[in-house]
Amino acid sequence: MLGGVLLLSACSDEPEPDELARPTNHLLREDRSASGGDDALSNGVNAYLWRGALDTLSFMPFASADAVGGVILTDWYTPPATHNERFRISAYILSRRLRSDAIRVSVFRQIREGNQWVDTPAAATTASEITTKILTRARQLRADGGESGND
Repeated sequence: MLGGVLLLSACSDEPEPDELARPTNHLLREDRSASGGDDALSNGVNAYLWRGALDTLSFMPFASADAVGGVILTDWYTPPATHNERFRISAYILSRRLRSDAIRVSVFRQIREGNQWVDTPAAATTASEITTKILTRARQLRADGGESGND
């Protein structure tokens, strides 16, 4: 009878205790060799979009740049011509493909009223213009084989 219990417990679908303790990264099992601009960093975002976004936004100070998550957050930037407005940009690389829907850009604007900064909408075209510049730079990097061209 004891042998039967041991035999049944061996057939269980329960994972082994070591398997429970070991985290599994499902992204590592993805096929990263699809065509159509799928030149990915080791994290799964498009390397050309990532570099294009970094190059395009490099005039602003970065608050955070997470290549694994594909997120770039800038700090507030005041253009030299104006001292009463400032901008912050968030760029999200959403895909491994080099396509316009693989990146989302959000622009935040504030103006100074007295001694306080007040949220104000940025021009409607600002985010799409920055997105276009990032895509143009990413395509240029891809055509150049990844060379930065900034030397």
